[in-house]
Amino acid sequence: MPALIEEGRAKVNLTLKVVGRRVDGFHDLESVVAFADCADRLTLEPGPELSLSMAGPLADACGDTSDNLVLKAARLLGERVADLEVGHFTLEKVLPVAAGIGGGSADAAAALRLLARLNELSLDDSRIMEVALQTGADVPVCVASRACDMTGVGEGLLPLDLPKMPCVLVNPRVPVATRDVFNALGLRNGELLIGATDVVMQAPSWPEAGRAIDDWIAALERGTNDLEGPAARIEPVISDVLFALRETRDVRLVRMSGSGATCFAVFGTDADAEAAGEQLRAAHPGWWVHAGALS
Repeated sequence: MPALIEEGRAKVNLTLKVVGRRVDGFHDLESVVAFADCADRLTLEPGPELSLSMAGPLADACGDTSDNLVLKAARLLGERVADLEVGHFTLEKVLPVAAGIGGGSADAAAALRLLARLNELSLDDSRIMEVALQTGADVPVCVASRACDMTGVGEGLLPLDLPKMPCVLVNPRVPVATRDVFNALGLRNGELLIGATDVVMQAPSWPEAGRAIDDWIAALERGTNDLEGPAARIEPVISDVLFALRETRDVRLVRMSGSGATCFAVFGTDADAEAAGEQLRAAHPGWWVHAGALS
C-alpha cells in the first residue's frame, strides 16, 4: 500500500477567554480558533510496527520522539481499536515548537486522520474523538482543522463560517511552556475569572455565513487573549513582537495566539499581509515569519 500523507495546519486562537479553573485543575476556555495555510507534513508508511522519525528544518527542536504526540495518539487509539493497522510515521517539522499554534496537536490530529484512513474508520467515530481529547486539549479541534468556537477543555466545538483572512504569523523562536503560562495566570482550583451569570449573559455571537471580513474583525476586536499578559511576563519578547506587528502598515487586528509566543496580525488584503511579512523579515531576521491566510 502506498504511503499516506496528511498536513498538520497551524492553529491560531483569534480570541481566548479563560472562564476559570476546574476543581480537577483543568482550565475552562472559550476560544475562536482558525487555521493557517502553513503546516507540518506527516507521512504514514503502513507496516507491522509503530514508529516515528523526524525530518524538516525544525526537527531537532522536537526532542525525544518517544514523547511525541503522534505516537501518543496512535498508542491510545490502538488501545481502543482491536488489531489497529499502524506503520512508520515521518514528521516533516516546519512549525515552531511550544509556540501557541498547536503544532504538536496538529501533528497528533494528522496521525489520527491517517490511521482512520488506513483502518477505514470515520472521523466521527467516538474512539477517535475520545483519543483526541485524551491526547491534548487542542487535538479535537485540529482533527477537522476548520474554524470553530471551542469551549470547555477542548470538547465543545461549534463550527464557524470564517472568511479567508490575510494574516502574518510571527514567532521570536523562543519556546513558551503552556503549563508555565497557566501557572502565571494564578487561578486556584475551582476559581472562576467571570461569574456564572456572566457566562450566560456574555455568550458569544459570531457573524453568520457570508459576512465580510470587516464584520469579523469588528467582532474579534471585542475579544481578548487572557493569556497574553502572563505569557509576556514570562517572555518579554512577546511584547516586542506585538509592538512590531502593530507598527506594520494597514494592520487591522493584532493579538497573541494560545499561550504564546506566536503572535498574529490580520490585514484587509493579501498584498498588505505580504508587505508586512517582508518588512518583519528584514527588520527581525532571527524571527520565524509566515505571511498567508487564516480560514
